[in-house]
Amino acid sequence: MSATRADRRAERAAVRADRSGSGPVLEERPPARFPGAAAKFALFGEVLLIGLLVLVVGALVVTLPVALAAGIRHLGRYVAAEDSRLGLFWRDVRAGLVGGAVVGLVALVIAAVLGVDILLARTGMLPGGVVIEAVGWTGLAALAVALLVAAGAWEPSAGWRQAVRDVPAIIRGDVRALAFYVAAVALVVILTWMLPPLLPAALGCAVLAVVAVPHRRR
Repeated sequence: MSATRADRRAERAAVRADRSGSGPVLEERPPARFPGAAAKFALFGEVLLIGLLVLVVGALVVTLPVALAAGIRHLGRYVAAEDSRLGLFWRDVRAGLVGGAVVGLVALVIAAVLGVDILLARTGMLPGGVVIEAVGWTGLAALAVALLVAAGAWEPSAGWRQAVRDVPAIIRGDVRALAFYVAAVALVVILTWMLPPLLPAALGCAVLAVVAVPHRRR
């Protein structure tokens, strides 16, 4: 009886190892495109962890671009079952901190200008206030999407200037992806507005979206 139970435990352990990719496979099959994403609960935990790290690193606001970029690169390595030590996340943060802060500062100034326009439009002091407010919100959404795309395009070897320059080409190359990026931004805004403690989870989901969108089935 004990031998039978031991065999069953070993069989269950082998199945778990096969599904998660942490052990030998039980049968021959083509390798998974994203072996690191096979264990759904572990992936969920990693998304929450990286969302928290993005929140911590991006707490100064101007550091948000480098936080997103480091998080995107980390989750990209994780789902590909590559080396995803947190030390590599912090290495990316250090590599992109200066340039990312400049991008963050420019984005903050633009967001502040658009925010002031929206507030003025709501006071009724400006002619065509409804149109101005709509343009302001559209501009904020476009800024957030551009920030996500640039963070996803950032590479330590190329730098932030190249990442920002690549944004128009990336968007032109996959216009349909805009809907997914806008949905990711909306998710962060709505979840945070509904329940602020969900911000880390929302940021983690946005990071995962940037990783997943370029690889979605066409």
